[in-house]
Amino acid sequence: MSKKAVVILSGGLDSTTCMGIAKDAGYEIYPLTFDYGQRHNREVEQAKKVAAFFKVKEHRVVKLDFLKQIGGSALTDETIEVPTGDDIPESEIPATYVPARNLIFLSLAAAYAEVVGAEKIYIGVSAVDYSGYPDCRPEFIRSMSDTVQLATKAGVAGSGMTIEAPLQHLSKKETIQLGLKLGVPYELSTSCYQGGQEACGECDSCRLRLKGFADAGAVDPIPYKTK
Repeated sequence: MSKKAVVILSGGLDSTTCMGIAKDAGYEIYPLTFDYGQRHNREVEQAKKVAAFFKVKEHRVVKLDFLKQIGGSALTDETIEVPTGDDIPESEIPATYVPARNLIFLSLAAAYAEVVGAEKIYIGVSAVDYSGYPDCRPEFIRSMSDTVQLATKAGVAGSGMTIEAPLQHLSKKETIQLGLKLGVPYELSTSCYQGGQEACGECDSCRLRLKGFADAGAVDPIPYKTK
């Protein structure tokens, strides 16, 4: 019987790297993608391409309208602009933070993992090169791991289910170097918060991605309007 893992797959660089890590670890991968009305909805289509590349048995795309309904983020509320360039704050939680997003995603991933019998849930959060989101911090992942053990049949029965955040302490440079070593299809991923066919190159996500590739001595294979 093969061992299974759920991967929260956004279609972005980090989650695509997690797909490669889970495959390399020998897991049968069950990617889970959330269509939550995000401005950069193009990532859902890219996630489908990434899942197809890895020839997964099943790829679930979950429609989640609530985050769009409540807004409160530049990614779900079109009245809030996505910060670019010098408008990106360095010392505060940015406007692109989506309220409790990873808390919600991990809860649903735990439910899915129970159903398919997965022992791992992979999420591509990082506490090094990231945008300052509170639900990317190591203390949140540790707390959520404890909660999953308490709240699930698998946890209570002792069969176990753990949350893996393999990129938690890696820089974007290190993440990309690892992904390239594993043959991760970065050309299929997307990171731009604007969601265009060509990445803007100016939002926080684009800037982190471009710096990561430059630091890794590699060329980002996706198209940009500006570089």
